[in-house]
Amino acid sequence: MELGLRGRTALVTGASMGIGRAIARELAAEGVAVAMLARGADRLAEAAAAIQAETGSRTLPIAVDLVDAAALEAAVAQAQDALGAIDILVNNAGATPMGRIAESDDATWRKSIELKLMGYMRCARLLVPAMRARRWGRVINIIGRSGHQPRATYIVGSSVNASLLSFTHALAQDCAPDNVLVVGVNPGPIATPRWDALVAQGAAGSGRDPAAENAAAIASVALGRLGTAEEVSGLVAFLCSDRAGFITGTNIDIDGGGTRCI
Repeated sequence: MELGLRGRTALVTGASMGIGRAIARELAAEGVAVAMLARGADRLAEAAAAIQAETGSRTLPIAVDLVDAAALEAAVAQAQDALGAIDILVNNAGATPMGRIAESDDATWRKSIELKLMGYMRCARLLVPAMRARRWGRVINIIGRSGHQPRATYIVGSSVNASLLSFTHALAQDCAPDNVLVVGVNPGPIATPRWDALVAQGAAGSGRDPAAENAAAIASVALGRLGTAEEVSGLVAFLCSDRAGFITGTNIDIDGGGTRCI
């Protein structure tokens, strides 16, 4: 399917591994120049070099912590100076730990809010005005199904994700008159290093071994397997294209039928 993205530019956060890296690769394969942001400089540089070598599209690694507002603003300016106007923003950075209310201290709450909720908001605030002026843009927020299917054992992540579902709807309503489309994507169990870490945390909390914890999670998925990062990135690329030009202000679950709510 020709998505018509060649020549566009994108900024992807949390791009050094897992879903973020797969999205950067998918967009680059469609001819998009991609600024890749993440905290780990070495892993990010390796990912960017590998994607550029494979796809022939330009990748720009920028090591930055989204918690640092001034550093993020400088990183966005660097991406714009190098690649030109940014057409596509994919907000993906965030790694909230498992934990119930009694196990989640103030620092855990603040870190998750600053990194994911405030990080997504800051990236949008920095990039959306120029998209609106050009009357074309895409903002894809990688959120997570716990936002509308909350779990007591993931109370911080569930709360932050619920806020991002609302943020996505509100931003979409604001931007729609200027043809800037905003969509949330809610991955379920996806085979990535992030998933492995969550399984290990969940196992520690439940007293099960990680294999049993993983099996229990897979059992909740109607398709009976984990998803892949490439299945998520394929959806994101489609949502960035003009073929998805009438999709905005919604949140799409990609979880193998695991969500049990309307």
